[in-house]
Amino acid sequence: MPFLTSAESRFLTAASSLAYCNPFLPERFDFERRALGREFQAGEPVWSVDVRDPDAPIPNVERLQQRIDPVLETVRQKLRKPLAAPAENDLRVYEESVQLFLYQRYHPQFRTVRAKAPFYLNFAADAHRYLAIPGLTFDTLNQLPHLFACFHQIHRAFHAVFDRIIGSSLPAARLRASVWQSVFTWDMRRYRRVLWNRMGDFATLITGPSGTGKELVARAISASRYLPFDPARLEFADALEDGSFFPVNLAALSPTLIESELFGHRRGAFTGALSDRKGWLETCPVTGSVFLDEIGELDLSLQVKLLRVIESRRFSAVGDTTLRVFPGKLVAATNRALPGEIRAGRFREDLYYRLCADLIRTPSLKEQLDDSPAILDHLVLYMLRRAVGPDAEDCLNEVRDWIGGNLPANYNWPGNYRELEQCVRNVVIRKSYVPVAQQDTHNAGSTEEDLLRSGKLTAEEALSWYATLVYRQTGSYEAAARRLGMDRRTVKAKVRTSPSIPG
Repeated sequence: MPFLTSAESRFLTAASSLAYCNPFLPERFDFERRALGREFQAGEPVWSVDVRDPDAPIPNVERLQQRIDPVLETVRQKLRKPLAAPAENDLRVYEESVQLFLYQRYHPQFRTVRAKAPFYLNFAADAHRYLAIPGLTFDTLNQLPHLFACFHQIHRAFHAVFDRIIGSSLPAARLRASVWQSVFTWDMRRYRRVLWNRMGDFATLITGPSGTGKELVARAISASRYLPFDPARLEFADALEDGSFFPVNLAALSPTLIESELFGHRRGAFTGALSDRKGWLETCPVTGSVFLDEIGELDLSLQVKLLRVIESRRFSAVGDTTLRVFPGKLVAATNRALPGEIRAGRFREDLYYRLCADLIRTPSLKEQLDDSPAILDHLVLYMLRRAVGPDAEDCLNEVRDWIGGNLPANYNWPGNYRELEQCVRNVVIRKSYVPVAQQDTHNAGSTEEDLLRSGKLTAEEALSWYATLVYRQTGSYEAAARRLGMDRRTVKAKVRTSPSIPG
């Protein structure tokens, strides 16, 4: 006679799978359906903050919590006085179902955790009630502080991803699932066993068009790092979200300043170095992250130094030979196609392969709208709630009507979410919005591209126009100079402050 009934086995197998699934993948619904059967309630296929409150009750989760306790109690009693020997898989699904039960029971308390977590004592008591069974050994009891820390991380990671990455389209859902895998890998069981303290060794590369939220993804990853729990002090390691994220915009700084920001410098190492300074690589704690935005703009000489950091976790400050250690995680982002940059000799192939083990791509707004045009209203409402608060619903119709009446039906939003947000704000303030493509017109009515094609610009005017275009795209004279292959001072002299070329 089998130890578990078929109903118990089916329920606990589904519950144990739920305990370790990616909450942003459709598999979660499959496991809930298997566990609840006819009680399963179909809902929205994609979880997104722009369509639902993240803290609102979820019917399937509530039903599961109501069912799991009596099932676990029945199996617990059977384990104490077994009429048949439990199989190894029976013990595994029971143990993992207990873990799911504990997470769901203490989920509300995790919402309020800052550093102290005195409810760990109740958590541990419940764990012992279900798992301290004579004659049986469950690894969970030997790793309770670690399991508690993992639960805290799961709760923080869910909200870090859910709250930052908006959109109810499938491309947005895939992005959230991809970020979750970046934190926990595809196999959360292996993560809990052996990878929880090794994920900082894996650099993450985020690619995608400008304005698609690459820094938000980086912040979500940083806010989801594992924080050890001390059961004696009943508190987590002191790592504040904002104090453990160190962003550096590589396109906005000269190579000398980038080197100083990252590696630090000794007094007198270069002109203006009036005192010793620690760089972000040294300041970053083991639970923190350094974010290198626009990694494709990094000077080749600094790419070599960054490669050494990734390979050895060691570096030296500018003007010093003492080796220092980088204990945190490296996250990089670019809107450039790095394989093309490698072929052009502007990016090191070996550095790319060190970065791309964990690769995330952010979808454009057009990709989201092509998948689900209706999400434009969701995104606009989400942005209005941030911009005007309680009047958001009242403003939705006027913004929707203005966009529908003044922009092409197939407008592709080249500035992505950043452009949509500025459009929303423009319409709220002025009831108008002019896309960038319509702003840069010649003062005689011809676009600069038309003047180029017609050959009406001098060589000096053409160079000035192109230098200005590259400067606007890169955001700094240094980055524009690198792309143009010109001296920074020459670029600065050619860039125009006016949007049009004098005719």
